[in-house]
This record gives sequence, C-alpha cells and structure tokens, in this order.
Amino acid sequence: MSDAAALPGQPRGLVVTGPATDRAANVLAPNPSAMTLDGTNTWLLSEPGSDLAVVVDPGPLDEGHLRNVIETAGKLGKRVALTLLTHGHPDHAEGAGRFAELTRTPVRALDPALRLGDEGLGEGDVVTVGGLELRVVPTPGHTSDSLSFHLPADRAVLTGDTILGRGTTMVAHPDGRLGDYLDSLRRLRSLTVDDGVYTVLPGHGPVLEDAQGAVEFYLAHRASRLAQVETAAENGLRTAPEVVAHVYADVDRSLWPAAELSVRAQLEYLRERGLI
Repeated sequence: MSDAAALPGQPRGLVVTGPATDRAANVLAPNPSAMTLDGTNTWLLSEPGSDLAVVVDPGPLDEGHLRNVIETAGKLGKRVALTLLTHGHPDHAEGAGRFAELTRTPVRALDPALRLGDEGLGEGDVVTVGGLELRVVPTPGHTSDSLSFHLPADRAVLTGDTILGRGTTMVAHPDGRLGDYLDSLRRLRSLTVDDGVYTVLPGHGPVLEDAQGAVEFYLAHRASRLAQVETAAENGLRTAPEVVAHVYADVDRSLWPAAELSVRAQLEYLRERGLI
C-alpha cells in the first residue's frame, strides 16, 4: 500500500494544474498559505467533445490567474460559458467579478450578493452546459452559503471548503454552524453510498480517490474534537481561546485563529443541546 493510499481519502499526490477526471481540470491559483494549502483549485469543467466550459471558483482577484484560466480553456478548445461559486470567501470568489468581465459570463451562487445575472443556485438545481450536467448540493456549515456540485458522469463531487484534499476544514462561526456542517457531511456520505461518488475535487489540496473514506474521516475527526471541547468545558475552560490552547495544542499556532472560530461553533453546538 502506498503512503497516499494510507491517508484519509487517498489523496492523489501533488496538486497540479491539469486534468483530474474526464470532465474536470484544475488551474491552481498562486495563493498558497497555511489556510489555502497549495492555493485555490479553480475547476474547469466540460463535457468531452463540447466547446463550452464551466468554471467553479475563479479564485482570488489575481489578473494573471484569471487570464491563465481562460487561456487553459482555450488550449483545450473550450470557451467559458458560466461561472459557479461554492461559497463567498475571497480566496474562492474575489476574482469572480473581474472573471465575468473577461469572459462575459454570468456568475451563479447561493448568495444573491455574489451573483452576476438573473439566476442563482439552490437545492435541486441541475446546471447543464454543452451536455455537461452538474447537480447542486447545499452543504452549509463551513459557511452558510456553501455548496457542493455533484458531477455524476465522473462519479465525482466538487466540495469547495467543505472537504479539503489535505487536513480538515474550519466551521467559520458565526456564519458557519456545526450542526449544519455535520448534516452536510452526512449528505455527502449519502452521495458516496447511494450515488456511487468516489472522487472528491476539493477547493484546496489534492484530489481524493476515496470519497467515502474522506467523509468518514471528517465525521470521526469532528466527533473526536467535539468530545475534547466538551471535556475541556466541563473542566472549566469556557472561552474559545482557553479551549484552543488546550485542545489544539498540537496544531500550528498560526492556525489558532481559525481553530478559535471552530471552537466557538462547537461551544455553541454543545450549549444549544444542553451538554455544557
């Protein structure tokens, strides 16, 4: 068994610009950081044989990256016809307005404030462009407007920040809520069980070859962290900074501000259920 196969979700390896599935190619944005990992994955989707493409998450407002996405599509014989957003965080959506100008395409998102055009996105929507079919899957929790996109022909799902290709994500309290996030993970698990999804195309990090394994890992990780936070609260650590210093002592301190958001969401979840 390879090292990658032993990791949660079986990550494919290095994050690179290029094909990931028959219908999906990645264009990696040049914005690496502790929070964005290797950078934002901008997904270029198209049905084989079609000259039309859909872009998911054009990424930061970086002119070079936005033009690179368009040039990559052109080299593949594709024209960008539509832009979709998984959620509104700047590393995914800040460049959407400029990208829309460059491509003269609408931008569809759950949040009306992020849309450019008349159509939004919601539960049950099916996006079709040039024969490509994407099914909209609401997955709130990381943020209230988080969406995933099921690509049934490739048995894949684009998860934005709901599931990452490496490590785990944060629940961005107060907009993000832990109860919603757990429900979203269970919804993604149902895609792996009922709809045969086995590939995760994340917003950051490498492609995951074992979608169900990734979801199960996330659920187990959340349960473990929640138990740790509950124990810390029962022992008198009631503020988020106190809990982070105790529960996340093994985590790089540069990530503590993000961990504090998740802890606030966990404390709220426990209080709402009368557990602390």
